[in-house]
Amino acid sequence: MDNLNNNNDFDVIIIGAGVAGFTAAIYASRERHRTLILERGKTGGLASTTHWMENYPGFPSGISGRDLTDLFRAQAEKFGAEIREFIDVKSLEKLSNGKISVHTTEEELNAPVVIIATGSLPRRLGIPGEMEFYGRGVSYCATCDGAFFRDLDVAIVGCGNSGLQEGQVLLELCKTVTFIEYFESIPGERILFERIDKAENSRFLPNHKVLRIEGEQFLERVIAENRATNKEIEIPVAGVFIYAGYKPNSDFVKDFVTLDERGYIITDDAMQTSIEGVFAAGDVRKKLIQQVTVATSDGTIAAIHAGKYLRNS
Repeated sequence: MDNLNNNNDFDVIIIGAGVAGFTAAIYASRERHRTLILERGKTGGLASTTHWMENYPGFPSGISGRDLTDLFRAQAEKFGAEIREFIDVKSLEKLSNGKISVHTTEEELNAPVVIIATGSLPRRLGIPGEMEFYGRGVSYCATCDGAFFRDLDVAIVGCGNSGLQEGQVLLELCKTVTFIEYFESIPGERILFERIDKAENSRFLPNHKVLRIEGEQFLERVIAENRATNKEIEIPVAGVFIYAGYKPNSDFVKDFVTLDERGYIITDDAMQTSIEGVFAAGDVRKKLIQQVTVATSDGTIAAIHAGKYLRNS
Protein backbone atom coordinates (compact mmCIF):
# COMPACT_ATOMS: atom_id res chain seq x y z
CA MET A 1 0.00 0.00 0.00
CA ASP A 2 1.38 3.41 -1.00
CA ASN A 3 1.27 6.18 1.55
CA LEU A 4 3.94 8.39 0.03
CA ASN A 5 3.07 12.07 -0.18
CA ASN A 6 3.11 12.07 -3.96
CA ASN A 7 0.35 14.02 -5.67
CA ASN A 8 0.06 11.39 -8.41
CA ASP A 9 0.19 8.22 -6.29
CA PHE A 10 -2.76 6.87 -4.32
CA ASP A 11 -3.92 3.66 -2.71
CA VAL A 12 -7.37 3.76 -4.31
CA ILE A 13 -8.54 5.79 -7.29
CA ILE A 14 -12.29 5.90 -7.81
CA ILE A 15 -13.55 7.06 -11.20
CA GLY A 16 -17.00 8.57 -10.85
CA ALA A 17 -18.48 10.66 -8.05
CA GLY A 18 -21.99 9.29 -7.92
CA VAL A 19 -23.63 7.16 -5.25
CA ALA A 20 -21.46 4.06 -5.86
CA GLY A 21 -18.25 6.07 -6.05
CA PHE A 22 -18.96 8.05 -2.90
CA THR A 23 -19.90 4.91 -0.97
CA ALA A 24 -16.67 3.22 -2.02
CA ALA A 25 -14.76 6.34 -0.99
CA ILE A 26 -16.37 6.37 2.46
CA TYR A 27 -15.31 2.78 3.12
CA ALA A 28 -11.84 3.13 1.57
CA SER A 29 -10.95 6.36 3.36
CA ARG A 30 -12.20 5.03 6.70
CA GLU A 31 -9.60 2.27 6.28
CA ARG A 32 -7.03 5.07 5.94
CA HIS A 33 -6.33 4.27 2.31
CA ARG A 34 -5.23 7.35 0.41
CA THR A 35 -8.34 7.75 -1.74
CA LEU A 36 -8.95 9.94 -4.78
CA ILE A 37 -12.27 10.42 -6.58
CA LEU A 38 -12.19 11.66 -10.18
CA GLU A 39 -15.34 13.11 -11.75
CA ARG A 40 -15.67 14.33 -15.33
CA GLY A 41 -18.36 16.86 -14.41
CA LYS A 42 -19.97 17.93 -11.16
CA THR A 43 -20.29 15.39 -8.38
CA GLY A 44 -23.52 13.51 -7.72
CA GLY A 45 -24.13 11.51 -10.88
CA LEU A 46 -27.60 10.75 -12.22
CA ALA A 47 -29.04 10.43 -8.71
CA SER A 48 -28.38 14.12 -8.11
CA THR A 49 -30.73 15.05 -10.98
CA THR A 50 -33.68 13.21 -9.41
CA HIS A 51 -36.18 15.69 -8.02
CA TRP A 52 -37.45 13.59 -5.12
CA MET A 53 -36.63 10.13 -3.75
CA GLU A 54 -39.12 8.28 -1.60
CA ASN A 55 -37.58 4.80 -1.68
CA TYR A 56 -34.16 5.50 -0.16
CA PRO A 57 -34.12 4.04 3.38
CA GLY A 58 -33.83 6.43 6.30
CA PHE A 59 -35.80 9.29 4.75
CA PRO A 60 -39.50 8.48 5.31
CA SER A 61 -40.55 11.91 4.06
CA GLY A 62 -38.29 11.67 1.01
CA ILE A 63 -35.21 13.65 0.01
CA SER A 64 -34.05 15.36 -3.17
CA GLY A 65 -31.37 13.61 -5.18
CA ARG A 66 -29.06 16.62 -4.90
CA ASP A 67 -29.40 16.80 -1.12
CA LEU A 68 -28.75 13.07 -0.79
CA THR A 69 -25.62 13.08 -2.95
CA ASP A 70 -24.35 16.21 -1.17
CA LEU A 71 -24.57 14.23 2.08
CA PHE A 72 -22.64 11.38 0.46
CA ARG A 73 -19.93 13.82 -0.61
CA ALA A 74 -19.66 15.44 2.81
CA GLN A 75 -19.28 12.02 4.43
CA ALA A 76 -16.55 10.93 2.00
CA GLU A 77 -14.63 14.18 2.54
CA LYS A 78 -15.04 13.90 6.31
CA PHE A 79 -12.98 10.70 6.28
CA GLY A 80 -10.27 12.14 4.05
CA ALA A 81 -11.21 11.29 0.47
CA GLU A 82 -9.90 13.80 -2.08
CA ILE A 83 -12.27 14.86 -4.86
CA ARG A 84 -11.22 16.33 -8.19
CA GLU A 85 -14.02 17.54 -10.46
CA PHE A 86 -13.96 18.14 -14.22
CA ILE A 87 -11.27 15.52 -14.80
CA ASP A 88 -11.84 13.39 -17.88
CA VAL A 89 -10.32 9.91 -17.72
CA LYS A 90 -9.24 8.71 -21.17
CA SER A 91 -7.92 5.20 -20.47
CA LEU A 92 -6.44 2.78 -17.93
CA GLU A 93 -3.19 0.84 -18.18
CA LYS A 94 -1.77 -2.02 -16.14
CA LEU A 95 1.89 -1.28 -15.31
CA SER A 96 4.69 -3.81 -14.95
CA ASN A 97 4.81 -3.16 -11.19
CA GLY A 98 1.18 -4.23 -10.86
CA LYS A 99 -0.24 -0.76 -10.38
CA ILE A 100 -2.95 0.77 -12.54
CA SER A 101 -2.13 3.96 -14.41
CA VAL A 102 -5.10 6.29 -14.89
CA HIS A 103 -4.61 8.49 -17.95
CA THR A 104 -6.55 11.75 -17.81
CA THR A 105 -6.53 14.66 -20.24
CA GLU A 106 -4.11 16.46 -17.92
CA GLU A 107 -1.88 13.89 -16.21
CA GLU A 108 -1.25 10.28 -15.22
CA LEU A 109 -2.25 9.01 -11.78
CA ASN A 110 -1.28 5.67 -10.27
CA ALA A 111 -2.75 3.30 -7.69
CA PRO A 112 -2.74 -0.43 -6.91
CA VAL A 113 -6.55 -0.33 -6.97
CA VAL A 114 -9.01 1.42 -9.27
CA ILE A 115 -12.78 1.34 -8.78
CA ILE A 116 -14.81 2.27 -11.86
CA ALA A 117 -18.10 3.88 -10.83
CA THR A 118 -18.88 6.00 -13.88
CA GLY A 119 -22.57 5.15 -14.04
CA SER A 120 -24.62 5.61 -17.18
CA LEU A 121 -26.11 8.27 -19.43
CA PRO A 122 -29.64 8.59 -20.81
CA ARG A 123 -30.02 6.58 -24.00
CA ARG A 124 -31.16 8.41 -27.11
CA LEU A 125 -34.14 7.33 -29.18
CA GLY A 126 -32.22 7.81 -32.43
CA ILE A 127 -35.18 9.36 -34.23
CA PRO A 128 -35.34 12.33 -36.63
CA GLY A 129 -35.34 15.66 -34.81
CA GLU A 130 -33.94 14.37 -31.52
CA MET A 131 -30.48 15.86 -31.86
CA GLU A 132 -31.62 18.80 -33.99
CA PHE A 133 -33.86 20.03 -31.18
CA TYR A 134 -31.63 19.08 -28.25
CA GLY A 135 -31.55 22.17 -26.04
CA ARG A 136 -34.40 23.68 -28.07
CA GLY A 137 -37.17 21.53 -26.66
CA VAL A 138 -35.56 18.11 -26.24
CA SER A 139 -34.21 17.30 -22.78
CA TYR A 140 -33.21 14.25 -20.77
CA CYS A 141 -33.65 15.86 -17.32
CA ALA A 142 -36.91 17.35 -16.10
CA THR A 143 -35.35 18.42 -12.82
CA CYS A 144 -32.71 20.37 -14.75
CA ASP A 145 -34.85 21.93 -17.48
CA GLY A 146 -38.48 21.71 -16.37
CA ALA A 147 -38.68 25.36 -15.31
CA PHE A 148 -38.12 26.47 -18.91
CA PHE A 149 -41.50 24.96 -19.82
CA ARG A 150 -43.67 26.52 -17.15
CA ASP A 151 -47.33 26.74 -18.27
CA LEU A 152 -46.54 24.97 -21.55
CA ASP A 153 -47.51 21.57 -22.98
CA VAL A 154 -44.81 18.89 -22.76
CA ALA A 155 -44.38 15.15 -23.26
CA ILE A 156 -42.50 12.42 -21.41
CA VAL A 157 -41.20 9.50 -23.48
CA GLY A 158 -40.76 6.37 -21.36
CA CYS A 159 -42.85 5.47 -18.32
CA GLY A 160 -40.37 3.56 -16.21
CA ASN A 161 -39.62 4.86 -12.74
CA SER A 162 -37.35 7.62 -14.04
CA GLY A 163 -39.97 8.95 -16.43
CA LEU A 164 -42.74 8.83 -13.84
CA GLN A 165 -40.65 10.38 -11.06
CA GLU A 166 -39.52 13.24 -13.25
CA GLY A 167 -43.00 13.59 -14.69
CA GLN A 168 -44.25 14.58 -11.26
CA VAL A 169 -41.97 17.61 -11.42
CA LEU A 170 -43.45 18.66 -14.75
CA LEU A 171 -47.04 18.22 -13.59
CA GLU A 172 -46.46 20.99 -11.05
CA LEU A 173 -44.96 23.32 -13.66
CA CYS A 174 -46.53 22.61 -17.02
CA LYS A 175 -49.97 23.10 -18.52
CA THR A 176 -50.23 19.46 -19.61
CA VAL A 177 -47.95 16.43 -19.57
CA THR A 178 -48.46 13.58 -22.05
CA PHE A 179 -46.77 10.31 -21.05
CA ILE A 180 -45.85 8.18 -24.06
CA GLU A 181 -44.97 4.52 -23.44
CA TYR A 182 -43.85 1.96 -26.03
CA PHE A 183 -45.27 -1.03 -24.18
CA GLU A 184 -48.95 -1.81 -23.59
CA SER A 185 -48.65 -1.47 -19.81
CA ILE A 186 -46.84 1.12 -17.71
CA PRO A 187 -43.58 -0.44 -16.43
CA GLY A 188 -42.98 2.04 -13.58
CA GLU A 189 -44.03 1.59 -9.97
CA ARG A 190 -47.78 1.39 -9.50
CA ILE A 191 -47.83 4.04 -6.77
CA LEU A 192 -46.18 6.53 -9.10
CA PHE A 193 -48.59 5.75 -11.94
CA GLU A 194 -51.63 6.12 -9.68
CA ARG A 195 -50.39 9.44 -8.35
CA ILE A 196 -49.86 10.85 -11.85
CA ASP A 197 -53.05 9.37 -13.30
CA LYS A 198 -55.09 11.37 -10.78
CA ALA A 199 -53.65 14.68 -11.99
CA GLU A 200 -56.02 16.64 -14.22
CA ASN A 201 -53.20 17.81 -16.50
CA SER A 202 -51.81 14.34 -17.27
CA ARG A 203 -52.64 11.75 -19.92
CA PHE A 204 -51.07 8.43 -20.84
CA LEU A 205 -50.51 7.00 -24.31
CA PRO A 206 -49.38 3.40 -23.81
CA ASN A 207 -48.47 1.19 -26.78
CA HIS A 208 -47.20 4.17 -28.77
CA LYS A 209 -43.91 4.56 -30.58
CA VAL A 210 -42.37 8.00 -31.10
CA LEU A 211 -41.45 8.35 -34.77
CA ARG A 212 -40.02 11.85 -35.03
CA ILE A 213 -39.76 15.27 -33.43
CA GLU A 214 -40.63 18.34 -35.50
CA GLY A 215 -40.60 22.11 -35.39
CA GLU A 216 -39.09 25.23 -36.90
CA GLN A 217 -36.54 27.01 -34.71
CA PHE A 218 -37.85 25.23 -31.61
CA LEU A 219 -39.67 21.97 -31.01
CA GLU A 220 -43.38 22.19 -31.81
CA ARG A 221 -44.73 18.64 -31.98
CA VAL A 222 -44.07 14.96 -31.49
CA ILE A 223 -45.29 12.42 -34.04
CA ALA A 224 -46.13 9.03 -32.54
CA GLU A 225 -47.64 5.82 -33.88
CA ASN A 226 -50.28 3.69 -32.19
CA ARG A 227 -48.65 0.25 -32.31
CA ALA A 228 -52.01 -1.53 -32.33
CA THR A 229 -53.55 0.41 -35.24
CA ASN A 230 -50.42 1.79 -36.98
CA LYS A 231 -52.15 5.18 -36.96
CA GLU A 232 -49.95 8.25 -36.57
CA ILE A 233 -50.94 11.01 -34.17
CA GLU A 234 -49.56 14.51 -33.72
CA ILE A 235 -48.93 15.76 -30.19
CA PRO A 236 -48.41 19.55 -30.02
CA VAL A 237 -45.79 20.24 -27.33
CA ALA A 238 -43.08 22.78 -26.56
CA GLY A 239 -40.83 20.21 -24.91
CA VAL A 240 -40.17 16.49 -24.77
CA PHE A 241 -38.29 14.72 -21.98
CA ILE A 242 -36.80 11.38 -22.97
CA TYR A 243 -36.39 8.46 -20.54
CA ALA A 244 -35.62 5.52 -22.82
CA GLY A 245 -33.14 3.66 -20.66
CA TYR A 246 -29.44 4.23 -20.12
CA LYS A 247 -26.07 3.60 -21.74
CA PRO A 248 -23.10 2.71 -19.50
CA ASN A 249 -20.16 5.13 -19.36
CA SER A 250 -17.62 2.48 -20.25
CA ASP A 251 -16.16 3.53 -23.59
CA PHE A 252 -12.87 4.55 -22.01
CA VAL A 253 -12.24 0.96 -20.78
CA LYS A 254 -13.77 -0.99 -23.69
CA ASP A 255 -10.31 -2.29 -24.70
CA PHE A 256 -9.14 -2.82 -21.10
CA VAL A 257 -11.76 -4.79 -19.14
CA THR A 258 -14.37 -7.28 -20.33
CA LEU A 259 -17.77 -5.80 -21.24
CA ASP A 260 -21.04 -7.45 -22.17
CA GLU A 261 -22.77 -6.89 -25.51
CA ARG A 262 -24.42 -3.69 -24.24
CA GLY A 263 -21.23 -2.18 -22.86
CA TYR A 264 -21.72 -2.96 -19.17
CA ILE A 265 -18.63 -4.04 -17.22
CA ILE A 266 -18.67 -7.69 -16.20
CA THR A 267 -17.62 -8.38 -12.60
CA ASP A 268 -17.72 -11.22 -10.12
CA ASP A 269 -19.51 -11.06 -6.76
CA ALA A 270 -16.57 -9.13 -5.30
CA MET A 271 -16.99 -6.42 -7.98
CA GLN A 272 -13.66 -7.55 -9.48
CA THR A 273 -13.34 -7.01 -13.25
CA SER A 274 -11.28 -9.09 -15.65
CA ILE A 275 -8.18 -7.07 -14.64
CA GLU A 276 -6.68 -7.75 -11.22
CA GLY A 277 -6.90 -4.68 -9.00
CA VAL A 278 -9.66 -3.07 -11.06
CA PHE A 279 -13.19 -3.15 -9.60
CA ALA A 280 -16.51 -1.77 -10.87
CA ALA A 281 -19.58 -0.59 -8.98
CA GLY A 282 -22.93 1.01 -9.69
CA ASP A 283 -24.83 1.38 -12.94
CA VAL A 284 -21.76 0.87 -15.15
CA ARG A 285 -21.66 -2.77 -13.97
CA LYS A 286 -23.70 -5.61 -15.47
CA LYS A 287 -26.49 -6.51 -13.03
CA LEU A 288 -30.22 -7.12 -12.85
CA ILE A 289 -31.37 -4.06 -10.87
CA GLN A 290 -30.22 -0.45 -11.18
CA GLN A 291 -31.26 1.50 -8.11
CA VAL A 292 -29.55 3.93 -5.73
CA THR A 293 -29.69 1.36 -2.93
CA VAL A 294 -28.02 -1.23 -5.16
CA ALA A 295 -25.30 1.27 -6.11
CA THR A 296 -24.47 1.81 -2.43
CA SER A 297 -24.22 -1.95 -2.00
CA ASP A 298 -21.90 -2.23 -4.99
CA GLY A 299 -19.67 0.55 -3.67
CA THR A 300 -19.48 -1.11 -0.27
CA ILE A 301 -18.53 -4.51 -1.68
CA ALA A 302 -15.99 -3.03 -4.10
CA ALA A 303 -14.24 -1.03 -1.37
CA ILE A 304 -14.10 -3.93 1.10
CA HIS A 305 -12.61 -6.30 -1.47
CA ALA A 306 -10.28 -3.56 -2.69
CA GLY A 307 -9.01 -3.29 0.89
CA LYS A 308 -8.39 -7.05 1.00
CA TYR A 309 -6.52 -6.81 -2.30
CA LEU A 310 -4.31 -4.02 -0.94
CA ARG A 311 -3.49 -5.98 2.18
CA ASN A 312 -2.54 -9.04 0.19
CA SER A 313 -0.51 -7.30 -2.52
